[in-house]
Amino acid sequence: MKNSLVKFGICGLLAIAVVGAPLCGFAQENKDKAPIEKKEGGGEKKKGGTPFRGKLAAADKAAKTITVGERTFQITSDTRIMKAGKPATLDDAVVGEDVGGSYDKGEGDKLVAKMVRFGPRPEGEGKKGEGKEKKKE
Repeated sequence: MKNSLVKFGICGLLAIAVVGAPLCGFAQENKDKAPIEKKEGGGEKKKGGTPFRGKLAAADKAAKTITVGERTFQITSDTRIMKAGKPATLDDAVVGEDVGGSYDKGEGDKLVAKMVRFGPRPEGEGKKGEGKEKKKE
């Protein structure tokens, strides 16, 4: 009786190993491919940065920063600044006007602006999908 239980247990474990081995192989293949796909897609998303918008509370030309609400954004030489759909500078900032753009987190949790738009959004810059509908009409 004891011998047959041991044989039955060994056969059961062997059957599980045979059935489970191919599944482990598929899981390993998918894990290897998934990070590559995420990096490619993640790189494109990160290119635009995190969006922000609000009223301009302050613009410090000496420190090269702008304050929108309670957040302060660092302006760098890589920051693209626009006003009325045309290139602009930090000198064009007017406290109290609408401002929007995108940023990334830099060293020491600094918010580094990638793109800043002073003033209202130009008519050509609608929400995603609006431009496609207008072209179809």
